[in-house]
Amino acid sequence: MIKNYFKIAWRSLKKQPFFTFINIFGLSVGMAGALLISLYIFDELSFNRSFKDAERIHRANVDIKFGGQAQEFGVLVAPFAETVKRDFKVVEDATRFRTSGSVLVRRTQTNENQKEVNSTYADPNFLDFFGLNLLEGNSKTALKEPNTVVISESTAKKYFGKSSPIGQSILIDNNETFRITGVIADLPKNSFLNEYSVFFSMEGYAESKEANWGSNNFSTFLKLIPHANATDLQKPLQILFEKYMIPFAQSFMPGVTRQSFESSGNYIRYSTIPLLDLHLAGNRVAEMNPNGNKQTVYILSFIALFLLVLAVVNFMNLSTAQSLNRAKEVGIRKTLGSNKSALVRQFLTESSLLTFISLFFALLLAFLLIPLFNQLSGKTISLPILNPIFWIILLGATLLLGFVSGSYPSFFLSRFVPVEVLKGNSKSKVGGGKIRNTLVIFQFAISVFLIISTLVVFQQLKFIQNKDLGYKKDQILIIDDVYTAGNKLESFKREVSELPNVTSTSLSSYLPTPSNRSDNSFEFLGSEPKKTIQMQNWRVDHDYTETLDMKIIAGRDFDKSFATDSTAIVLNETAVGILGLKPEDVIGKKITTVVDNSVKPVYTVIGVVQNFHYSSFKDEIGALCLRIRIGSNSNRLIVRLNSGDFKQSLSQIEKKWSEVAPGQPFNHYFMDDSFNNTFEVEQKLGKIFMTFTVLSLLIACLGLFGLAAFNAQMRTKEIGIRKVMGASVRQITYRLTKDFLKLVGIAIIIALPVGWFVMNKWLEDFSFRIDIPLWIYALSTFSAILISILTVSYQSIKAALVNPVKSLKSE
Repeated sequence: MIKNYFKIAWRSLKKQPFFTFINIFGLSVGMAGALLISLYIFDELSFNRSFKDAERIHRANVDIKFGGQAQEFGVLVAPFAETVKRDFKVVEDATRFRTSGSVLVRRTQTNENQKEVNSTYADPNFLDFFGLNLLEGNSKTALKEPNTVVISESTAKKYFGKSSPIGQSILIDNNETFRITGVIADLPKNSFLNEYSVFFSMEGYAESKEANWGSNNFSTFLKLIPHANATDLQKPLQILFEKYMIPFAQSFMPGVTRQSFESSGNYIRYSTIPLLDLHLAGNRVAEMNPNGNKQTVYILSFIALFLLVLAVVNFMNLSTAQSLNRAKEVGIRKTLGSNKSALVRQFLTESSLLTFISLFFALLLAFLLIPLFNQLSGKTISLPILNPIFWIILLGATLLLGFVSGSYPSFFLSRFVPVEVLKGNSKSKVGGGKIRNTLVIFQFAISVFLIISTLVVFQQLKFIQNKDLGYKKDQILIIDDVYTAGNKLESFKREVSELPNVTSTSLSSYLPTPSNRSDNSFEFLGSEPKKTIQMQNWRVDHDYTETLDMKIIAGRDFDKSFATDSTAIVLNETAVGILGLKPEDVIGKKITTVVDNSVKPVYTVIGVVQNFHYSSFKDEIGALCLRIRIGSNSNRLIVRLNSGDFKQSLSQIEKKWSEVAPGQPFNHYFMDDSFNNTFEVEQKLGKIFMTFTVLSLLIACLGLFGLAAFNAQMRTKEIGIRKVMGASVRQITYRLTKDFLKLVGIAIIIALPVGWFVMNKWLEDFSFRIDIPLWIYALSTFSAILISILTVSYQSIKAALVNPVKSLKSE
């Protein structure tokens, strides 16, 4: 019987190749798109699962509001880890990282450095804590001593080839020697440590030993005892503030109590986040790795579902539309004794067969498109064809899809009354018009919604790219790691400044684009009541604001002719606003750092710089101050170039660099590229939206095209009579097209408010955002109508041009 079902199903599919092609093509595209998105989502959700006891590990966080600034940190004070391990029995173990950014590395026997982009200090127990096995070395002793280091397998091969690096020494930043005591396998791409290749021993890092409860620099991870509930830890953690933080603060804020601290609107709140949620729900200050976005995962999940629903809707629509062609078949089979359940099984077999054929083409499409998808999404995913679980899920999902897509048509067709269909009276009683129309509306509503979403995302990206940032990012060259020039740094800056295509230069480790950050507390002297402010504290040189084309709106800029500028400070507008003063009124005010020092430095405010963006557009511009750098410890040389031959300018600068720092790499990039990387997630989301919007429109149009063809076929006699009665091609085309346009119109009416609501919710994440312009809704409406007209009109015009004699003769 089953063999017979498949034989009849195959014959039925071959009998109508046009509709079979539309169904297979639509399902293949929908399934391939959903498969690729599902692999992306699985990769996002699988982050950090490779670590031992991952479900018991949590990262500690702290939320701080002080000095008018509220921030959420993913780093804590040095003593936090040992304190919670000692004070809370529920905490089994704790470990810390102190990221050290990029470092220059070379073997002690060579003179040429190479750059490692991400390095970190780590507690000696971190290897066992996360269950990481060393390929070489002993995990229990590898980082027990100061100036020891564990490196990744790929890093070991880069510097030592096939030789064992154990016991060998490397020089870091031309300054400090470390002995290699372990080699770790390259960490999985879907882990928060995946970008780190060098792990220094925390034992040699002085700050890690300090009982300093005021400086948050350490990523701290806690492992709870089995079956412990992290929720029960949240409230007890708050005790640490009064027990340890307040006594520490009293050393530089005499008389402060928890009550007085919180009565001023300040707070310090500790919390934890599960390691398994870190990638999608972290997103705090000083994350160790760029995080994903939970909202993006939700959006992509809906898009994958939409693609499948669109393809299923096509199948249902075309199946019910062809009901008249199958009506007599159903009538005869029922007359010969076939019952309803047998007919349902037959039609479900057809839908399942078609779905499995579509699966084959979907897998082929996914295999061909996965390199492009990886480029689009920034992933390195692949089809897990050797994983049996993948095939079980895929085949199960395909079977379910076949059942869902065939369920309505099968029950719909199997209910025909044999007497009616065999008499030929079924034409007006079959076809499922209302359901079919509803499904068409649903299809185009999804498509219009995706068009709106795509346009909004790209408009927000355009807004970010074109917004006045408070500085000029174009034609700015950044030369990294210039501190390796040592005492020749100033002469290097001077020589570069004298090059013909260079406008100005500046030395600083701090940039508005991703770079160093330093957050400090300051107190304004002579103010009653006492005013404190938390702000970014950047060290720059005298040419910084000029090179980046920043605007001083009150007071003056740093000036070499003023010897007192070594204790001068420039505030931004946000800092002045927090103090409740006007820019001109803050000039001459005295300010000092809130630190545990017997002698506190006092600075004089000499100017106010216009606010400039130095973090994500999702954040408000925070308080910031500029101070003159002292010494030659700047990481970067900022070079403003004239428009012209950048390649020649780069060559000239590189030549100067090789003269002052032989053997040191010439690491450089342009600031506008760095700026664009700050909203890479939104750029990827925009491209993904655009790609799958096109796919959804393609699937919807295929279905509409098939329905238009069937509609023209069913109205052949009507068209012939109208032509005999004098109707023009235009009139007939209009009659055949208008019913579909009504459905598209209803879809637009549904999609517009949904698109407005959802995309406004998405924009709420941005502190600086667009107001969705009306033309986006107009363009979405126009696009949907135009696409539907082009899709339907071909079949309509083709039907209208048929000779009426031929049409009526066939009837």
